[in-house]
Amino acid sequence: MTANELTSSDFTEASEPFSLFGTWLKEAEKSEVNDPNAVALATVDPDGMPNVRMVLLKGFDERGFVLYTNFESQKGREMLATRKAAMCFHWKSLRRQVRLRGPVEIVSDEEADEYFMSRPRGSRIGAWASKQSRPLESRFALEKAVAEYTARHAIGEIPRPDYWSGFRIRPLSIEFWHDRPFRLHDRVEFRRETPDGGWMKVRMYP
Repeated sequence: MTANELTSSDFTEASEPFSLFGTWLKEAEKSEVNDPNAVALATVDPDGMPNVRMVLLKGFDERGFVLYTNFESQKGREMLATRKAAMCFHWKSLRRQVRLRGPVEIVSDEEADEYFMSRPRGSRIGAWASKQSRPLESRFALEKAVAEYTARHAIGEIPRPDYWSGFRIRPLSIEFWHDRPFRLHDRVEFRRETPDGGWMKVRMYP
């Protein structure tokens, strides 16, 4: 039996995590009302204080899990400083959760350009206009900046800002959790020593 054939009751038999995650994400796309790719992203600031916020997963494969952001935002600065992050997916409709953590790398310019050009034109303008995570004097100031960049890029393609790109989390651990009656949940963690190493699977007490 392959990971793609696993059901909610036998997912603990999966031999590697990426195919299993892909199966769960596809099932979430059918059952979640909004944003099945929404995920809580955790980072740490220079003082060691944690930060967490919801973001959208924009891609994954055997190399890792990708998100895009302004590198001058709080999460951008923190991931650049520590090169570490964690994620937690929760699909309430499926009563499932996936947690992962590991080192962070910057995606290639080609990957970032391709994704940036796939975004709606207004979102590309917004990447230029928003000084993400920094104080905003008024809503009018933001709208003025949007208008200025809209006029500046009225014709032709909108280039990707140098400060806007993507991060890839290369997990050292990925944990799958599925609700079961009486809190006797199924919980399986895949672990490895390095981002290119082989996986070890451990079944965990709930």
